[in-house]
Amino acid sequence: MSEARPRVHRGPRLGLRGTRSSAPHWHPPHLLSPAFPPARQPSVTHSTPKEPKPEPMPLPLPHRGRGSRVAGSRVASTSLPRATAHSPRRASRGAPSSSHAQRLTRRRHSSEQVPPGPEPQADFRSGKWLQERAGGDARDSRQAARAEMGSRHRICSQEEVVIPCASDNDSGSVDLQLSNLENIKKDPSSLELTDSDISDIAGLSRESLTESFRHLTQKGPLSEAVVERLIQSIQEVFDGELQSELEKLTFLRSLSSLSRTLPYDETTESFIHSHIADIVRILNMLVEEEPVHSLFSSMHQEVFVTITDLSYQDVHLLFGSEDRADLFSLITKSIITLPSVTALIQLQEIMPSGTYNTECLYRQTFQAFSEMLQSFVVKDPHLENLDTIFKQMDPWLQSTKDHERARATASMAQVLKCLSRHLSLKLPLRFQKLGHLVALMALLCGDPVKDVAEEAAEGTHYLLHITLRLKCISYDKKNHPSLRRAMKKCRELLELYNIKRFYSCPFKIAQVFEVFLNSNELCQFVMTTLDSLENLKHPCTQQSAGELLVTLVKNAESRFEKVPEIMGVICARLSIISQPRVRQQIINTVSLFISRPKYTDIVISHLLCHPVPYDRHLAELWRTLEVELSSTTWILWRLLRKLQKCHNAPTQEKMAYVAVAATDALYEVFVGNRLQAATFRLFPQLLMTLLIQIHHSVGLTMSDVAIPSGLYAEQEMSSEVTPLCFAMQATKTLLLRTLCWQEFNIMEKNKGWTLLEGKECHLQGVSLLANALLERNHLLAHKVMYLLVPLLNRGNDKHKLTSAGFFVELLQSPVARRLPSIYSLVRLKDWLHHGNSVFKFLALRGLRYLIKHQEMREGIKSLLPCIVDLLRETDEKIVLLAIQILLQLVETMDFTTLTAMMKTLFSLFGDVRPDVHRFSMTLFGASVKSVKYTDKKGVENQVLDSLVPLLLYSQDENDAVAEESRQVLRICAQFLKWKLPQEVYCKDPWYISPSEAGAVCTFFGKKCQGKVNLLAQTLMFSKNAKLPIRRAAVLFVGLLLKHMDHSELKMKGTDWIKNDLRDLLSDPEPSLRIIASRALFRVHKIGAEPDPRQSGLRTLMGYLPT
Repeated sequence: MSEARPRVHRGPRLGLRGTRSSAPHWHPPHLLSPAFPPARQPSVTHSTPKEPKPEPMPLPLPHRGRGSRVAGSRVASTSLPRATAHSPRRASRGAPSSSHAQRLTRRRHSSEQVPPGPEPQADFRSGKWLQERAGGDARDSRQAARAEMGSRHRICSQEEVVIPCASDNDSGSVDLQLSNLENIKKDPSSLELTDSDISDIAGLSRESLTESFRHLTQKGPLSEAVVERLIQSIQEVFDGELQSELEKLTFLRSLSSLSRTLPYDETTESFIHSHIADIVRILNMLVEEEPVHSLFSSMHQEVFVTITDLSYQDVHLLFGSEDRADLFSLITKSIITLPSVTALIQLQEIMPSGTYNTECLYRQTFQAFSEMLQSFVVKDPHLENLDTIFKQMDPWLQSTKDHERARATASMAQVLKCLSRHLSLKLPLRFQKLGHLVALMALLCGDPVKDVAEEAAEGTHYLLHITLRLKCISYDKKNHPSLRRAMKKCRELLELYNIKRFYSCPFKIAQVFEVFLNSNELCQFVMTTLDSLENLKHPCTQQSAGELLVTLVKNAESRFEKVPEIMGVICARLSIISQPRVRQQIINTVSLFISRPKYTDIVISHLLCHPVPYDRHLAELWRTLEVELSSTTWILWRLLRKLQKCHNAPTQEKMAYVAVAATDALYEVFVGNRLQAATFRLFPQLLMTLLIQIHHSVGLTMSDVAIPSGLYAEQEMSSEVTPLCFAMQATKTLLLRTLCWQEFNIMEKNKGWTLLEGKECHLQGVSLLANALLERNHLLAHKVMYLLVPLLNRGNDKHKLTSAGFFVELLQSPVARRLPSIYSLVRLKDWLHHGNSVFKFLALRGLRYLIKHQEMREGIKSLLPCIVDLLRETDEKIVLLAIQILLQLVETMDFTTLTAMMKTLFSLFGDVRPDVHRFSMTLFGASVKSVKYTDKKGVENQVLDSLVPLLLYSQDENDAVAEESRQVLRICAQFLKWKLPQEVYCKDPWYISPSEAGAVCTFFGKKCQGKVNLLAQTLMFSKNAKLPIRRAAVLFVGLLLKHMDHSELKMKGTDWIKNDLRDLLSDPEPSLRIIASRALFRVHKIGAEPDPRQSGLRTLMGYLPT
């Protein structure tokens, strides 16, 4: 709550000669009298009078006042001891009133008293505002201007200091009270710009600086002798040392007195400019010698006043070089870091300091410091000095100590107020930290310390007007429409808010300033606000920062630069934000950035450059993204594309880190389920991309990933963390979040997840999942199928294989027949000729599904020659699939294809792969059955040649093969119109049923006589790898020898039979050796029998005459 303004008596007006600044005859005390001038001592008393009374005028000081300072003098009204007020007199009633620039240096220790009576003033305290008078006479206007220029200094809440700094003739100075903003609201036309009024916008008039400084040189000049003495005394200090406090103060006052001769004395000008380095050195020494944690003298105050006096003569001791900058930093630190007023008072009680009242001395010292800063910006057309001041005050504005922050804020507010009154901008502008300053002031408006917030509100008020002027100057003529739009938006925003509450709401401040900030300034604003999140002492500062960020990013849309840097700071700050609301605001800021198409990829790329698995803070960010429904699909799609691009790239030696990070990010998004609608919409793409990522990740560890250098510098990667685990957990979570619970259950029961993780069985897992999806959710399955149609030939081999594996399973769906042949049969045909056998397998699998659709069969017939050729493949799965397809098409084959296929199938009889052996016989039997009557002669020999193999394989140890052999043998017999004896169907081995074997042998011996060389065919199987087949063959040979025509056998010879049988005598199987020896015995026996032809000849010869 603001306190009432005290009634202060104005002292009797003195003539101009009664002031310190108008005493040309005055000389420094060390030149005239050893006595220290009473006025040079701080006017401090221990007792506080109940009513202020006029004090006697002190002795004149050397050029110690040309008018009130920028902030004016401050009158204390409190029960605490306070400084006595002194009032400099005017020269005469008829003399021209001093300009504002003169008033800036009129007072040093004394305060100009304010005439009693109500004064309209903007009161930023506790939300209370005094009404601005709408009209009145010139006197009222002057009083309003005077009160308006005065801002109360609130370092201590128990005492209020008012600093009037307007005189009777400054009614033309810039009116920067809130009434201006009210006028903006009432008169929107004032915001319309033209070329003629671009320098005068929103009621921002300027007083002439030339006029302001014109009176500085109108005082009586010092005599040459006095100037010489002053120079000599100052030179002695340069050459010697300052011992006592009196010498130090004398030096400072002499230097200040000398400064007023600069406008007209070349000697002084040459002396001061040539000794600036010495002056800076001495001032630096004086400040350093002062105690750091106490305030017992006016030394700081005198240093500030001296710098101020020189500043008004364009001699800047704190700008232009490194040593000057160091001095600026030192004196700023010396005043800002003083202990709080309470601590200083307590220190005085412990260590009494004579006549000084510590609180009043502190206020006067701080006032001098504030006036010094303001003097720098009175003439600052390029804002170079403002830039330097802000650099010095910046760290203190963010101090964690309340009293330091309060001092810095009060000082900065006064600087901005002074600058707004004396704006005379010229290009180029050197102040490039507008966004940083706006953010700091907005944050301070929400400061938990009431005085800080009020000072910041006042400073922000003037900063808005400075910003308006600055933008009018800096905007190009080409950008006039843009500026008009910004002004219009500013006006509309101000119309929405109650102006009296405007500055107490940081987010509203952000809305209004945002329209004027360029991209670089916006970035400054955001970075500054993010830095404030480190303020753990005041939670409300974090809250203000969160509101500011969300408001600014929401309104600024796509005008930001350095978004990666912003994201980096946000990610770094998340770990220190403990308030849930603030955390969500920061995450909402990321959400706003990521939802802007311009920044989506930038934000995602940055977030993917963090270690995986993500820590709990980044995981929370991914899980709690708050974006509009219309943006969810876009964001999820861009994240998905990051992963897909890794799959489309050529196979690298190591997996890209982005692929692993994007997979983990997808998992976190699925867990959070904030993008649920987009997840359903993009389910086909998400599922296939994750399955492909699983394929790429099989068998890899994190050492097989191209991890950016330095990413895991401070932590070790667990061996349990692998690219595959991220892909698997993301896939499982996707199914659960899209309500595919039954599909998930099928995968779990059939060990589908294990299959997916296997290197050799990955495609089996893919097929299982595809079938589960087709069975339980055919709508999603169809969406996946249509997605895959254009994607099957994209990416690397693993990408294509996974896509193809899923696609071919979906061809079972009736919807598949709607696909154009170019996307089905043509593609499958290409895969049949692919060099990779897996593609051949997938092609055959797809053809097997398509055959079920009658309308697809005609197209598949053209592929029969290719399919028949695949019977010679070494891959068992390919051969079996080819046989399955051919079984369904055998009845539609032409004769040429059929005979070619039968020859190939005959070569597969006895294949070491049991299933190939069995199904090749099955297909052979089906082929025999499908032969047309007219083509029987053409295949009869093939059928006859197959009898012995089929007969022998009926003895196979594999019951399925033996049974199939008997069935096909029956089909062949029917083809030949034979009736097989029942012994053929006996399942007992021949060697234990000799009689049955003899019957079979007799039957085939008679039927095949003259058609097939049964003995030769059978002997070929005597070398078969399978014992039952070898044994059956040798037994069959022995039986054939028994029933064959011996004469015919002798004519052909038996040596080739003997040789094969002798080899079997060394077989490790005893039963085979026995059977072979019996067969060999029969061969020898046949050889021992007489040749019938030879015995007949002998008989004939016996009948011949001798």
